[in-house]
Amino acid sequence: MSARCEVTGKHAAGNPMGLFERYLTVWVFLCITAGILLGHLFPELFHAVGRLELARVNLPVALLIWLMIVPMLLKVDFGALHHLREHWRGIGVTLFINWLVKPFSMALLGWIFIRHVFAPWLPADRIDSYLAGLILLAAAPCTAMVFVWSNLSRGHANFTLTQVALNDAIMIFAFAPIVGLLLGLSAISVPWNTLLLSVALYIVLPVIFSQWWRRQLLRHGGDAALQRALRRLHPVSLLALLTTLVLLFGFQGEQILRAPLIIALLAVPILIQVYFNSGFAYLLNRRFRVAHCVAGPSALIGASNFFELAVAAAIGLFGFESGAALATVVGVLIEVPVMLSVVKIVNRSSDWYERKRGIPTYAECCPAPAISSTH
Repeated sequence: MSARCEVTGKHAAGNPMGLFERYLTVWVFLCITAGILLGHLFPELFHAVGRLELARVNLPVALLIWLMIVPMLLKVDFGALHHLREHWRGIGVTLFINWLVKPFSMALLGWIFIRHVFAPWLPADRIDSYLAGLILLAAAPCTAMVFVWSNLSRGHANFTLTQVALNDAIMIFAFAPIVGLLLGLSAISVPWNTLLLSVALYIVLPVIFSQWWRRQLLRHGGDAALQRALRRLHPVSLLALLTTLVLLFGFQGEQILRAPLIIALLAVPILIQVYFNSGFAYLLNRRFRVAHCVAGPSALIGASNFFELAVAAAIGLFGFESGAALATVVGVLIEVPVMLSVVKIVNRSSDWYERKRGIPTYAECCPAPAISSTH
């Protein structure tokens, strides 16, 4: 791997979990409270924001989503893609889980729980919308938080960097067809024009812009300039996420107050799919004798969701007040505690994992520099 990719990998996977990420569930609960309260006190303000649209794109939300997504995509080094052979088995397992198992398993779980098991406790006119939100949540793998999970599980930094770059490249072409297919199979009307516009606005253009900006930073200031930019953008990205959640719950507040059980019911299929997909990926990696420092992040990437994109697509396709938007936010709500529990399982099972004959030890496959947190 090139020196630049090596340095980028160390920074990307070596960052510890910050205060915001560690207590993401707390901040989301605070946003729920603030959004419901503000929506009750100033309903006209929220409706005015909701009317600021152009071609069915809410302009304030589009700006907030860009502020969330671009700093994450700025971390991605597509130059790492020509090093796929180094960890081809782990990458193959992750791709299989991300694109052929996770979206379809979530659609199946949504059909079982939302359409049938929990249907008596859910508003009948929103069931399709809740199912659509779950599909959107599972249709794209996480881009940013996986670097944190990889670090916490002592994952191989260069594998994580390469896998994220490959997933983002595939996402440009696969997100819309997978979402359209699963919505169609679920008998949900597919607004193709809006879906393709969402892909262009929230995936293609941010990827192009972030990669252009990344090259400019590296060309004129090297990796130090890139890291300075990421540090400065980090609080902006977090503030954009919190503001989006406040807006969302300002519109959703009355519905949540009328039926608070909805959030718990929506969380059930999300929880099941996280543990199922992470466990399936972990066991497949062990079956193919992949090193634990690759199997750990492979399982975590396979289970986590690009919730920022899911929230943006749900709002763009179905609106602020939709059940789809609410379902994607439930994914935000439970992301950190659930993924931390998966990290704990991966770390505690490392001795069992490496007892299988033919699996290299951590020291053999993943030398210390690959997970160094030194900047």
